[in-house]
Amino acid sequence: MLDRSALCSLAFMRNPIRRKNLNARFLPFYVFGIAILTLQSPRPEGFVAAIPLIAMGAALRSWGAGHLVKNDRLTTTGPYAHLRHPLYLGTILIATGFGVWAGGWLTLAALGLLWPWFALRYFPRKERSESRRLETAYGELFRRYRKAVPALWPRLRAWQDEHATGSRHRWAFDRYDDNNELGTFLAVSLGVLVFWLRHSGGFGWS
Repeated sequence: MLDRSALCSLAFMRNPIRRKNLNARFLPFYVFGIAILTLQSPRPEGFVAAIPLIAMGAALRSWGAGHLVKNDRLTTTGPYAHLRHPLYLGTILIATGFGVWAGGWLTLAALGLLWPWFALRYFPRKERSESRRLETAYGELFRRYRKAVPALWPRLRAWQDEHATGSRHRWAFDRYDDNNELGTFLAVSLGVLVFWLRHSGGFGWS
């Protein structure tokens, strides 16, 4: 059972639907998602491969969001002790899972376009900008961290540094909430539900 502090945390959670997520610049992605659900029937055989990818991606994002503290300190705990960008890796796993589940041309698009676009264009740009910001803020500590911890391919042994102030911090629901991960989790869960109903004929669509 949940204790009083946990119930209080749940009662004062932020609204998972943030205004910034309703920005017009996201409209093409929403339209594309609706088109997928309308025009493409998810393949039942894709379920077996897709669910583990989606589950791993969602779990990795949730783990990371509960450790991430933006701007106040360099986060090196939880998944950040194994890789520098767990949220990015989690997102790409989720997207790949849905692409595989959709089947047909969407699977080809996910595997043949999504990964190359992420690896060759989006991620290098974000990695450069974030690394500059973190190096400016944390100097030598970040340089040691970046040298020891891979960006996306996890190292088996957790990295530790005696000068890392976040070394004693554990996963916290408040940080999970502050990073709006509940909204991501609800969106992923809704996507799984819709895909499941879609491929099982639950909506009555052909």
